[in-house]
Amino acid sequence: MASKDLILDPSEYDLDHVVADLEEIRRYNRQRFEMEQLTAIVYEDRDRNVCAGYKDVGHDEFWVRGHMPGMPLMPGVVICEAAAQLCGYYVKKYNLLGDATIGLGGIDKVRFRDPVLPGCRLVLVAELTRLRRGVLSICRFQALVDQTLVCEGQIRGIALPDDLLSEAAAQQ
Repeated sequence: MASKDLILDPSEYDLDHVVADLEEIRRYNRQRFEMEQLTAIVYEDRDRNVCAGYKDVGHDEFWVRGHMPGMPLMPGVVICEAAAQLCGYYVKKYNLLGDATIGLGGIDKVRFRDPVLPGCRLVLVAELTRLRRGVLSICRFQALVDQTLVCEGQIRGIALPDDLLSEAAAQQ
C-alpha cells in the first residue's frame, strides 16, 4: 500500500519508543487478562487525532489452540478488538467522550488483507474522524505487520456511563 494511503507513515513512529506501556494502558482501558489486546502505545498526536500502538502476538494466546489448529490465524474479531482498544485508549485518555467507559458501538468497512500469526507484531494506527461528545466517537484504523496492511476499517465507540457499569458489576 502506498504510504500516502496510510493514516500514519511508519517513518513517523518508533516501535522502540514506548509512550505508554501496559500499566499505563490499564489506566484507561478496563480489559484484563486474555482480553488485553495492546502491548504498548508508541505514538500520539493530538493535533491530528492520531494514535499508534502494537500487540505482540504470542504463541500462547487464548485463541491459538482452537482457531485453525495446525495453522493458527489471529481471528479477525480479535484484530478489531485490538483496534477498538487503541481507539478507546486515545478517546478515554483525552476525555473526549466525557466521564464514561468507552464501549464498542460498531465496526464498519472492515477489510482483512493478510493473516496475522503468532510471533507477529501487529501495529495498529487509529485516527479520530468524528466525535459527538458524551455520545459517540468514530475512528478509522489500520493494522500492519512488517509495514504491510493486514486489516482496516472503522470503529464506533460509545459512552457507557461508569455508574451503570458499577451497578452491573455489583450485581454479579
